[in-house]
Amino acid sequence: MFKFWGSQEQNTEQRPQEASTSSWFSPFVASSPSSFQPATHNSCSNSNSFTQRPGDQVNSLARVSPSETAAITVDLQDKSVDELNKLLSDKEAYQEFLLSIDPVKTSNNLRDDLRNETLQLARDNLAKESCMAELRNQCMIIRTTELATAQEKLNDLNKQKTEIIKPYSLASLLHNLQGKY
Repeated sequence: MFKFWGSQEQNTEQRPQEASTSSWFSPFVASSPSSFQPATHNSCSNSNSFTQRPGDQVNSLARVSPSETAAITVDLQDKSVDELNKLLSDKEAYQEFLLSIDPVKTSNNLRDDLRNETLQLARDNLAKESCMAELRNQCMIIRTTELATAQEKLNDLNKQKTEIIKPYSLASLLHNLQGKY
């Protein structure tokens, strides 16, 4: 009676009802289970339209655990033909059903938690930005003053070296030798 994902039967005909609504259903609802052709969302009202490549569909199917698939299958089997047709024809009913599935709820909660934590981290980082700028400024001042001090010391040591080497230079040695003879 019903054909579920992974069944051996292939449905080569698409009912007119499915053809008119397939543009806003997920690729798994709108496409045949055995064909992994790219699905494009054309008339999606939100900004989440995308094109899926064949490999993406295979990976998406692989992420659903068998127990989750079984739970979703049981939910669909419990629905009457009229309810299933309503899911296919009514976008809001489909979205409501989709959001009632436990893995979707878990995924949405996880997404919301991650978004909130990311926002909190961003706020914390922005709050520390002025302190970091001040520390960078202090580092630059310290680096500049230490460099100036080291440069001064190097100049003094170069002068001392010049004074120490001066009596041993070739010109000085020649002058001393000429003065003795």
